[in-house]
Amino acid sequence: MGTAAMLRAAGVGIGDEVVVPSFGDVRVAEAVAQVGAIPVFADIDPGSYCLDAALVEAASTSRTAAVVAVHRFGRPADMAGLGLVGRRRGLLVLETGEPDEPPYEETARRRERAAYLDGRLRGVRIPEQGDGHTYQQYVVRVPGNGRPDRDAFARALRGRGVECWVPVKTPVHRMPGFRSCVSLPVTERAADETLALPVDASLTKRDLQRVVSACNALGGLLVGSTRSLGV
Repeated sequence: MGTAAMLRAAGVGIGDEVVVPSFGDVRVAEAVAQVGAIPVFADIDPGSYCLDAALVEAASTSRTAAVVAVHRFGRPADMAGLGLVGRRRGLLVLETGEPDEPPYEETARRRERAAYLDGRLRGVRIPEQGDGHTYQQYVVRVPGNGRPDRDAFARALRGRGVECWVPVKTPVHRMPGFRSCVSLPVTERAADETLALPVDASLTKRDLQRVVSACNALGGLLVGSTRSLGV
């Protein structure tokens, strides 16, 4: 059942507000609008890229009827924290995105490749590991200090034969039809800095060495204790 169908089945409709993330796919906000409700954007946790439960609560009003959590990049949203908010505020809590966990062997290989990158990358900020991370995407940060910025860094990587892509090019609250003046500093920064590197189970050690070599040659942006997003 899609998000719109779940909202409609729960009686969410015209005049209701639904808290959703701006960092990610516009289809969640579109589903809210489809049932006549109003999408309200809340900021994300900088490590998981999923909704921050405390900020969801702060964004809730007397008109808020539901929250839609989106699992991101293989990291699960904080469903326990969101569930507590839902019970306190009387909100319907839904979840979507990446619902089907990959086969165990594929996930194990992705985690092995992610661990290899974690231990060797120096020119980017590596992702937080977190419980249950399946690494459907290996998303790093390139700090926006201009030397180089994320987009220049990506172009240079591609020039060295390394596939990479920007996982979220434009936050939903910047898009026509959903444009909002809400303050989402973590979302804005993530949209400007994140870059996905290959971590497919099919990658060979030579492929991974190419990724590390290219990033480290172009990087040098970070030092020691700042490599993890948690710092």
